[in-house]
Amino acid sequence: QVQLVESGGGSVQAGDSLRLSCAASGFTFDTHSMAWFRRAPGKRREFVAAISRKQGGITRYADSVKGRFTISRDNAKNMVYLQMNSLIPEDTAVFYCAARETWEVVTIDDYDHWGQGTQVTVSS
Repeated sequence: QVQLVESGGGSVQAGDSLRLSCAASGFTFDTHSMAWFRRAPGKRREFVAAISRKQGGITRYADSVKGRFTISRDNAKNMVYLQMNSLIPEDTAVFYCAARETWEVVTIDDYDHWGQGTQVTVSS
């Protein structure tokens, strides 16, 4: 059974940092590209960051988070992370981990597996 379980969300002040984690199980982790998406209140789910299947592989970021967020993965632990620095209120959203069996770095909302999400709230 495929599972993606996010953790690390919370309520923080603007300028603070958070590190989201996603624990993957039930599939061959290192054949899957991984990504983070988010859905803000009243908005559509949007791409945040993605990483190719190799540890230390190719990464892609949404313009809105470039330079502030860093995606990484640990294939030995079946984990993917999102380090979020300099958080702003506009980052408030539910963040979702996603997996897709591909060598490509996919930035569109077309992933095979999704987690349940973790809430991030940034106050000014």
